Amino acid sequence: MRILRKYTNRRLYDTSRSCYVTLEDVKQLVLNGEQFQVQDSKTGNDLTRNILLQIISEQEAEGHGTLLTNQVLQQLIRFYGDSMQGMMSQYLEQSIAAFLEHQDRIREQMQTMIGAANPLTMMNRIADQNMAVWNMFSPRAEESKGESDKGDDVSGDETKKG
Repeated sequence: MRILRKYTNRRLYDTSRSCYVTLEDVKQLVLNGEQFQVQDSKTGNDLTRNILLQIISEQEAEGHGTLLTNQVLQQLIRFYGDSMQGMMSQYLEQSIAAFLEHQDRIREQMQTMIGAANPLTMMNRIADQNMAVWNMFSPRAEESKGESDKGDDVSGDETKKG
């Protein structure tokens, strides 16, 4: 597991690479599926959640489309201190895990649907069908080629005679 240390100057230090990193770098670790932990440099406390929340907050503010609408955030806040808080946390984890499991299938279905409506895909299918029809006539083309070769021989003989 990669260890990132957060210093009092708010900078993050990647101990495995021996360099300072930005929140964008930490986001990339998440996207790459790398395991990491952010620790306070003085106390050693785990600050990973705080950093992840900061990344989410920045993503929401940058206008990349909101995942956490005001209504969702308000409902989440209502669960803090509620007797159902623990169940809600488990429910959210399981729901996201289920969504991720189905994500690949959803993408495949979307690609299939997009591929079916793609004009280039349709043109390729038509071209394949046309080639199949053309190949049906291919033996006749070979016969006529053979006949034209014979005709060339005859005309060749005639020029030799003349």
